[in-house]
Amino acid sequence: MSDKRLSALIVGASRGLGLALAEEYLRRGWHVVATVRGQTKTALHDLQARHAGSLEIETVDIVAQDQVAALRDRLAGRTFDLLFVNAGVANDPDETIGNVSTDEFIRVMVTNALSPMRVIEALDGLVSPSGTIGVMSSGLGSVADNEHGGWEVYRGSKAALNTFMRSYAARQRGSRRSLVIIAPGWVRTDMGGPHATLGIEESIPRVVDTISAQSGTPGLKYLDYMGRTVRW
Repeated sequence: MSDKRLSALIVGASRGLGLALAEEYLRRGWHVVATVRGQTKTALHDLQARHAGSLEIETVDIVAQDQVAALRDRLAGRTFDLLFVNAGVANDPDETIGNVSTDEFIRVMVTNALSPMRVIEALDGLVSPSGTIGVMSSGLGSVADNEHGGWEVYRGSKAALNTFMRSYAARQRGSRRSLVIIAPGWVRTDMGGPHATLGIEESIPRVVDTISAQSGTPGLKYLDYMGRTVRW
């Protein structure tokens, strides 16, 4: 068995779930390259100070295609066992598709659906042929489970992300890579709010367990933080 150190590229790790993912992979002995959007010091920089040599920080705004291309160029020649894209913005949960402004609709859809897929399309060449590519989605992205409404625009953006991942997977038939869409549960973060049912410490270690369990299993899965299949 190879003793090569495993490596992860985590896009969107300045705070919340992405930061916790970076920290969990570091705790498990991985080498991590993680990204932030701007030049401002973040909690990820504090994490780097505690993990000298194991955590590299890159800068990219995934909405900016030129920045994504520049990141790909900076990382050219490297190989990662995992590429995971964590990105998401929310709007007013009571805002319906009938009253959301066009600008707000575009903001949510571009950030939550289009940009993560552009990152995957741009960076998948950096992933090992038997590695894993994953995105952070939501249980709200399930069309089948949408029986009570609410969060209409956010739901739509995550459902779109899931559909785009299915289309991407269809183009990858024959690949040995694992493709994973993760629903992390309702987690107490800035986005999830204080009334969410899960702490980060309850969700993220199980998310990492779930991603790891798919390693070596080709094809696409939509799974929650406990490893349970989510209905499309």
